[in-house]
Amino acid sequence: MKIHCKFVVIVICFGVLLLLYFLVGNAADEPPLKEVANDNSFPPSSGLGKIVSVKLGKKPRLSRLSQNQPRPNRREGKVTHRGGFVNAKLRQKNEAGRPVSGSALSEDWMHLAVVACGSRLDETLTLIKSALLFSVKKIKFHIFTEDALASPFQKGLSKWPRHVSSRFQYSVYPITFSVGNAEEWKKLFKPCAAQRLFLPVILKDVDSLLYVDTDVLFLRPLDDIWSFLKEFNSTQLAAMAPEHEIPKIGWYSRFARHPFYGVTGVNSGVMLMNLTRIRSTLFKNNMISTGLSWEDLLHPLYQKYRNHITWGDQDLLNIIFHFNPECLYTFPCQWNYRPDHCMYGSNCKGAEEEGVAILHGNRGAYHDDKQPAFKAVYDAIHDYPFDDNIFQSLFYPLQTKFLDTVNTLCGRIPQVFLKQVEKTMKTLYEQKVIVRVKRPHK
Repeated sequence: MKIHCKFVVIVICFGVLLLLYFLVGNAADEPPLKEVANDNSFPPSSGLGKIVSVKLGKKPRLSRLSQNQPRPNRREGKVTHRGGFVNAKLRQKNEAGRPVSGSALSEDWMHLAVVACGSRLDETLTLIKSALLFSVKKIKFHIFTEDALASPFQKGLSKWPRHVSSRFQYSVYPITFSVGNAEEWKKLFKPCAAQRLFLPVILKDVDSLLYVDTDVLFLRPLDDIWSFLKEFNSTQLAAMAPEHEIPKIGWYSRFARHPFYGVTGVNSGVMLMNLTRIRSTLFKNNMISTGLSWEDLLHPLYQKYRNHITWGDQDLLNIIFHFNPECLYTFPCQWNYRPDHCMYGSNCKGAEEEGVAILHGNRGAYHDDKQPAFKAVYDAIHDYPFDDNIFQSLFYPLQTKFLDTVNTLCGRIPQVFLKQVEKTMKTLYEQKVIVRVKRPHK
């Protein structure tokens, strides 16, 4: 009997020990609540394709280009309501930079900024549509516009089908200038165009960004130009294409009354930027012996050259990179293809070989009959209904439209405009339709 009692006591003690072990073990496996609460990485939108906050959180992802750069001051924005503006009064924070691990450097989102004022609503929506047609990664659009256009943008973007809206987010911002006279900046060139100069100052939480004019169309994935960021060397922080390929017919080489980059200057209609590097760089200039930050440089530079610039903010960018040529990466002309590349004879070899990657219909090329080839591309993308059959609903109508342009200066080389579109759509078709069945293992 005594032996039996001892056995029962031992079993009970062993059971209590096991119970304590499991209780303590489970408690240790619980994630610390404080850490979870502080994890504010870029959130998924509650409705993708809707306006979302530009707050990226405590640990913004940095590209490989800037992982050793000090973290700049950050600002947080709030959305006042769905379809409303991001708050222009942004709160500054100072945080010490720290290196980012390789796993955190993968960029899930590409960022594209556009400034649209006046009658540019429809043109901008067509630009955004072209970016979404072919791109692989998801895109965050930063739309800077006037109060009156905020609601129309929301209405236009909300009409697109779910399979499209799930691939992007967007934020709408008011037109703001952090230094100088706002009215002067607004009238510098086209309405509100000077806003692009202030993107590094406003978008504090964005590491890298592609800025494009509203009259730009993507004919191949945005991912491809985004990949140029990886080609920057240790000093480069922005990329643009030359203003012209031939100096003797280029505008800057013949008429500029101010310093400009290189031999023919650069065109700012397509500008890829590492904002982190821009914010942390002191730029050489011809006003003071020491360097100036981007924000501190803009207004004095404008004051000095205001009577000598013709193309507004683009001229100021040319002046900046004239004194800081090591900071600029130049990409080939097919990434910013304009009427100048074909109306005086074909002078963009890259487009002839690879096809146009980004079409820039400046000087109203999409909206008159002076450049039918440019208008044909714009109309085809504008009218595309986001049908699943992209060949039937987009490519075939585009080919048909080009039949009417073959006797024009730019339309006589249709392969330049169609080559990349056909190649990109073929790739998309193969990814969606052709199923490769793996052979069974022997």
